[in-house]
Amino acid sequence: CTRKMGSSCECRQDCKPTKGDANAAAAGKRTYKMLCVVCHGAKGKGDGVGGAGLTPKPTDFTSAEVQAQTDGALFWKLEEGRSPMASYKTAIPEKKRWEIINYIRTLK
Repeated sequence: CTRKMGSSCECRQDCKPTKGDANAAAAGKRTYKMLCVVCHGAKGKGDGVGGAGLTPKPTDFTSAEVQAQTDGALFWKLEEGRSPMASYKTAIPEKKRWEIINYIRTLK
């Protein structure tokens, strides 16, 4: 996979290990429920109980702004984090991070 570092990351779609995997979103949902729901909420609206006191507020994955971003940009943000969100580069294996992105795509 060739990635540019920075918020304008563009990852070639053919480097996604989940490309063509019909079960990737379901697998991503399972990981999301374990790790992300506490801050981002059950429906991805950024309204989880753990995010209530955070600044900035957790991202609303259902927003048009988020859904318009490339998969590569979302992957980079998940990988690198931004305070108060931690980096998940080492905590979540790469394939599982892509599965989470696939699940985020279902939150509209």
